Formats: sequence, C-alpha cells, structure tokens
Amino acid sequence: MAVSFLKHTEAFGQSEAFLGFQERLSRVAPVDRPVLLVGERGTGKELAAHRLHYLSQRWEGPFVTLNCNTLSPTLIESELFGHEKGAYTGAGDRRIGRFEAAHGGTLFLDEIGTIPPQAQEKILRVVEYGSFERVGSSRATEVDVRIVCATNTDLIEMADKGEFKRDLLDRLSFEVLFLPPLRYRDEDIMLLANHFAARMGYELEIEKDIVFSAGAVKALERYPWRGNVRELKNVIERAVYTSESGRIEAIIFNPFISPYPLPETDPPSESVQADRSVGEPPDSKPQTGFEMAVQAFEINKIKQALEKNRYNQKKTAAMLELSYDQFRGLLRKYRDKID
Repeated sequence: MAVSFLKHTEAFGQSEAFLGFQERLSRVAPVDRPVLLVGERGTGKELAAHRLHYLSQRWEGPFVTLNCNTLSPTLIESELFGHEKGAYTGAGDRRIGRFEAAHGGTLFLDEIGTIPPQAQEKILRVVEYGSFERVGSSRATEVDVRIVCATNTDLIEMADKGEFKRDLLDRLSFEVLFLPPLRYRDEDIMLLANHFAARMGYELEIEKDIVFSAGAVKALERYPWRGNVRELKNVIERAVYTSESGRIEAIIFNPFISPYPLPETDPPSESVQADRSVGEPPDSKPQTGFEMAVQAFEINKIKQALEKNRYNQKKTAAMLELSYDQFRGLLRKYRDKID
C-alpha cells in the first residue's frame, strides 16, 4: 500500500486525491518560480509550502512566513519590506522586512488576498525586478527570494472587481495547486485519526492502544469535515482525552452543544406565580407542528436506543453519537414522556 509521508508534519495520506496533489507539488518544487496554493481552511497550505521549500534548490536557505490577514494595511508594508529609522512615528530603529529575511530562501505569504493595493504594487516589483525600497528610503534593496502564496478566496473574482492586481496574480500563478479537502480523501480519514489518537495517547501517557468502535469509525467517515484536517485533529484529540478505557465509543463533533437545553417557554413572571398559588394555570405558548414532530422523533429515537442497550445510558449516548452530558440533558428535557 503506497503511503506518502512528510516528515515532522501531519501531511500524509494514501488517497488518490492526496497522492495526486503531492505528485504535482513535487514536480514544481525544483522550478524556481512562484507557486499559488489554493485550499479551504485546515487543508494544510502552510505544510504544503514547507514541502515546496524543502524539495527545492533553496532548501538550505531560510523559510519565512507571514499571515497577511493578521496585519493592518498601515503595517503590512513595513512588515514585508522593512523600514528606515524615523520612517514613521514609533520607528526608532532601522528594521529589515520579511523579504530581506528570506533572502536566498522562500517567503510564504498566507492569505495573499488580504494585501492592500499599494503593497501589491511593491510585491509585483520584487517579483519582476528582484528589488524594493524600504519604507522611508529611496534606495533599492536587491533580494533573491522565491514567493509561495496561499489563499482560500477566489482571486480571479477579486481581480475582476479590481480588488487584486491582475498583473500580480499572473506573476504569482506560475503554478496553481489546489489542496484536496478531507471530504475528497475518504481513505485518509481513519489513517489520520489513528495517527492523531496515538500521538494524543502518548502525550497523555495512556498505556493502552487507542481503538475506535465500529460506530465511531462510521461517524468519522460520514462527517463532512468543513474544517478539514485541522478539525479532525481537534475532534480526535478531544475524543482521546475524554475516553476512560482507551476505546473511543462516542465522537463529540460540536463541543458547543449545551447539556442544559433551554426551557420550552419563558419562566413565569411574578404575577403568574401568584396566579398559580390560587390554582389558575399560566398560559403557555402553543407548539408548532414542526416542533412537535421534532420532539416526537427525538423521543422515539431515545426510546429505541435505550431498549436496544438495555437502558445503559452511556452505551445509549454512544449509539446516538452524543456526549453523556448531552444525552442526560435530553433525558431531563423529556423525562415526563420517556417511561
């Protein structure tokens, strides 16, 4: 079974989509031209940029990164190109930027679509002529840098709207590599899950091997993974942390679901409470047909699962792919309707 590994990272897999991407990446890595990485969040764009660098002729040079989305438009030029002493208020010393720091190596610009137009113009000059001017200087500084960029936005659409320089886009896209989302890498899901589980088990000093139940495997393989590999890693690490025996039965995909469901109606006011004391029931908000149908479905599913698991609540929660607290919350919600 062919498996591609990238040392010291989580970038590995055996699916056709992943291996095809790695083959295209390996082909362009030795070619000293800009590469644009396009992919959803969590697909591993920075890991791919690292691989491009270490498979290139520049592998002994520096690998410098900058997430362009973390800087304000007023600071990004200084961060990229450096500044001279006194170039602006607060510039007490001369400082080199990321381009100079990456001289002889690779500069990875993540979220390239967020760079403001003025900085785009200066980047285009570096790509075309290999030189730029520090903020506050009129003297050209020459650099030898390979640029690798990444984005999860449609740069063609931005260029059509005038939000991204088309000349710069043309120069940055000598090769465009699309990272496959995890939902297109079915064969890699459990490969990655077992890898993350083993690492988390080692970190927590769990002596037993971490194993997944058939139900957990099924749940992992059919989940859409909108956050891709990053989301998978978080889900698996949480599952290992919360497991007691080293066997993972239940998967908590969304930790933000409260085990304490909201009341079906607003709490009674003081006047209503006074009415209750003389035996007059408070008004209640009538439920819609949809709400009643949802409740009936949930109650039926809970009853069936409880019967199948002989009323073992932990096994029932696992079967329903809920945390134990979430399941207990539903039991409290329907305590008068579940015998």
